[in-house]
Amino acid sequence: MNQPLLNHATQTMAAGSKSFATASKLFDPATRRSALMLYAWCRHCDDVTDGQTLGFAAADVADAPTAEARLAMLQSETRRAYAGEPMADPAFAAFQEVALAHAIPQRQAFDHLEGFAMDVRGEAYETLEDTLRYCYHVAGVVGLMMARVMGVRDESVLDRACDLGLAFQLTNIARDIVEDAQVGRCYLPTRWLRDAGLTRDNFADPAHRAALAQLATRLVTEAEPYYDSARAGLADLPLRSAWAIATARGVYREIGIKVKNAREAAWNQRQGTSRLEKLTLLVSGAGLALSSRAASPTSRPANLWQRPR
Repeated sequence: MNQPLLNHATQTMAAGSKSFATASKLFDPATRRSALMLYAWCRHCDDVTDGQTLGFAAADVADAPTAEARLAMLQSETRRAYAGEPMADPAFAAFQEVALAHAIPQRQAFDHLEGFAMDVRGEAYETLEDTLRYCYHVAGVVGLMMARVMGVRDESVLDRACDLGLAFQLTNIARDIVEDAQVGRCYLPTRWLRDAGLTRDNFADPAHRAALAQLATRLVTEAEPYYDSARAGLADLPLRSAWAIATARGVYREIGIKVKNAREAAWNQRQGTSRLEKLTLLVSGAGLALSSRAASPTSRPANLWQRPR
């Protein structure tokens, strides 16, 4: 075992995502190692694209490479990782180990990088379907890769894993609307903004908090069918993995509920869950994982957004 790589991945998870860090402790040791190292790569790519470290702005450097150049470097290093070349960067060394061990398709890694490219290009999202396409690239495909780490190969089960990623990202967008606007980003469908009498230039203004709260509620509501779909997929995961995923599902879903309930005050502080709430959701996640063993199979609703295959 490469302990330095695991230590790096564990520290990255602890600093970058307290929500998923709690759930990841429930995996069996081998799955947890791979999940942590996959997360470390995803976090690294996000930070490199934005010129950050674990989500926080780095010091300005006059001769720093452009976002386009940083993205090109990530693409190049990802190709090298798949080619089996020696990787000096811990995040890429970790990813290489996971990707090759679990036969993660190269297309999925590049689908994830496309999400960062969409940010670099400053894309706008006219419809909810356009927003869901973005959600797929930044989170849905991460669900696919994580599912492969858990041993999933069945395409219908992978659809459920992707759905959970979509739900997570819709929740993140609702929580971070104002924070994203501060760096010039808007993931809300432009059509929704027009219907609310808002524009991409003014939607985050404090004067429009009531209208913004309605749009955030709409996003949280749109996430629900995807959370439901993911719940139906728990039965097809190993029990400990099902427990971990059920817990992560509960934690993120609770964040969305808090955004919805806080209404105009949702962005006065970053919405999250307390340690006690996480422990409660951990217990309820165990119940969901166990009950999934006896649940009758259900078909995925045909009206849900379908990932590319």
